[in-house]
Amino acid sequence: MPVRITDSSHGRGLGLSLALGSALAFGGSGVAAKPLIEAGLDPLHVVWLRVAGAALVMLPLAVRHRDLPRRRPALLAGFGLLAVAGVQACYFAAISRIPVGVALLVEYLAPALVLGWVRFVQRRPVTRAAALGVALAAGGLACVVEVWAGLSFDALGLTLALAAACCQVGYFVLADHGGGDGVDPLGVIAYGLLVGAAVLTVVARPWAMDWSVLAGSARMNGTTVPAFALLAWIVLVATVIAYVTGVLSVRRLSPQVAGVVACLEAVVATVLAWVLLGERLAAPQVLGGAVVLLGAFIAQSSTPAKESVVDRSVVEGRVASTSAG
Repeated sequence: MPVRITDSSHGRGLGLSLALGSALAFGGSGVAAKPLIEAGLDPLHVVWLRVAGAALVMLPLAVRHRDLPRRRPALLAGFGLLAVAGVQACYFAAISRIPVGVALLVEYLAPALVLGWVRFVQRRPVTRAAALGVALAAGGLACVVEVWAGLSFDALGLTLALAAACCQVGYFVLADHGGGDGVDPLGVIAYGLLVGAAVLTVVARPWAMDWSVLAGSARMNGTTVPAFALLAWIVLVATVIAYVTGVLSVRRLSPQVAGVVACLEAVVATVLAWVLLGERLAAPQVLGGAVVLLGAFIAQSSTPAKESVVDRSVVEGRVASTSAG
């Protein structure tokens, strides 16, 4: 009986589409969060609302996969601490000390760090083209965020931004690592959000938040928008959908490829800020966005896709046994 092997090009195409969708969803978070912050909410409170709201949405999946904490406690704890709480808390702490552009650039050094993890920790080969894609994406990102506009060498701020980058590496590595043993990625995300919400509750202290802001409205480029609608977008699209599509993309691509494609988040955020918030793009930013796209394309097209759903050695064994029979 013939054994069907899933087309790798189809799997990579789907993975790339999911990665792009994740970058689009994550990229829209800042545009919705900025009006809430300007309306009076503390940035850490916005982060807590984002993670806690997403955890509440995903709670039924956590109940459905209630055996996961017993089976994979380290994976869930790591995903919650690094991929959810760590990235958010470290990034917002960093931008309180250094320019946003500098912090964003340092955070998106994560794809390069992922390549280092794959090459030196996992001892797996990395193509030169993939490394070139990372370099191009990092250079393009520097143009997108206009890193030259305000450099600050605050040691603690830069350390916090680098910590955010390391936590983002944990996101990609853990999303890929959790693919074995029949672990449902949606269950991992659900418990990761619960762990992240618990950690951020201690850090953000939401009991001191001005809850009345959510009952009012916020201004988006001169347009009045209900604050609760902005929060709903952040929770449902920029967190739930973003994490789900992001983790699924890593499962179908690889941590290093998904990491490079994730750099598009900065491009998306900049374009949306231009369209929705009136923050205009300069020529270097447009050029930088094109370079990021080029780097992402080179990386994803030059790196092998994930192995087929059916392990090649198993297939070869079956073929050999069939021939012997």
